[in-house]
Amino acid sequence: MSRLTINDVARAAGVSKGAVSFALNSRPGVAPETRARILRVARDIGWTPSSRARALSVSRALAVGLVIARPPDTLGADPFFPSFIAGLESVLSERGYALLLQVVANDDRETPSYRRLVDEGRVDGVFLTDLFMDDPRPALLAELGLPAVVIGPALGDGIWPAVGVDDAPGIIGAVEHLVALGHSHIGHVAGPRGMVHGHSRQQAWSGALLRAGLAPGPSIEADFSAESGAAATRQLLDLAEPPTAIVYANDLMAMAGMSLAQSRGLDVPRDLSITGYDDTEIAAHLQPSLTTVSTDVIEWGRAAAKRLLELIDTQPPTDIMLPPAQLVVRNSTGPVRADLQGRTKTTHRRRQTTRGARRMEKQ
Repeated sequence: MSRLTINDVARAAGVSKGAVSFALNSRPGVAPETRARILRVARDIGWTPSSRARALSVSRALAVGLVIARPPDTLGADPFFPSFIAGLESVLSERGYALLLQVVANDDRETPSYRRLVDEGRVDGVFLTDLFMDDPRPALLAELGLPAVVIGPALGDGIWPAVGVDDAPGIIGAVEHLVALGHSHIGHVAGPRGMVHGHSRQQAWSGALLRAGLAPGPSIEADFSAESGAAATRQLLDLAEPPTAIVYANDLMAMAGMSLAQSRGLDVPRDLSITGYDDTEIAAHLQPSLTTVSTDVIEWGRAAAKRLLELIDTQPPTDIMLPPAQLVVRNSTGPVRADLQGRTKTTHRRRQTTRGARRMEKQ
């Protein structure tokens, strides 16, 4: 028995071959009821498209790319990407698109990867993650003519659309929660400040403290990995006056920091309060469970995939309404110890007085 073709679908549905192609590719120009009839007929007669034939008919690769510049061991421990990719795939698979994932060891290898993808015609668009403050990739992709969607906070009026959740409300909520518990000496373990989301979370932390009338506590830059989170925590706890609470830029660093603190005999949250960011699945099952910031990463992936396919099809963008980042309060945060509260208030007043004296000297 010969394989069914698009012509068989067109005859059975009483439409042209072009109408079938438009309906199957979700392109404008076909009435909704006609599209529904074509899809129903295709299903009833048992026709399935040939990926190769479909790609040739629309002169496309029917694939999109995700190039990630991170060491494989760091990427493997990051719970963000499995959920994000699951969201991408839930949309891409429905549209007959494949996801081409490439992991490169460093940023120097990322640019050649994009050029190779274009030269070989392997993808119709890409997702840009881990955007830097002065990132050359958006301009490169514009030069290559490869549509892109930026994942995460955008930098002003960018070349490409951005899909993501504002970091600030979640971090601000964590700081306000700790201040309400009596903490006034609040440290931060930041992501790389050269990255947009590392910078934005650090800015949200320091801004929230200033609005509360508190001086920003000590901040250590890390790289979002567990190892760097533990190392940064060690530096904070070794200070002459260690913070009574630490806001971490992601859950992985927060969990490593909590483990390190406990290994030193500290009780979390009696001696040290800890907050994370991401609300990974394991966060609720730690002892103590982790207070963290929750975002719907799967829905984030779905929205990004829809936006990129609209860009590829030159369709107008649909409105994207992602749930805002929200603080989830669990057991890793608690009231500051009475003996530490007095010390931190004195320290805060001393820091404020010192800053005031320095301003007077400058005048």
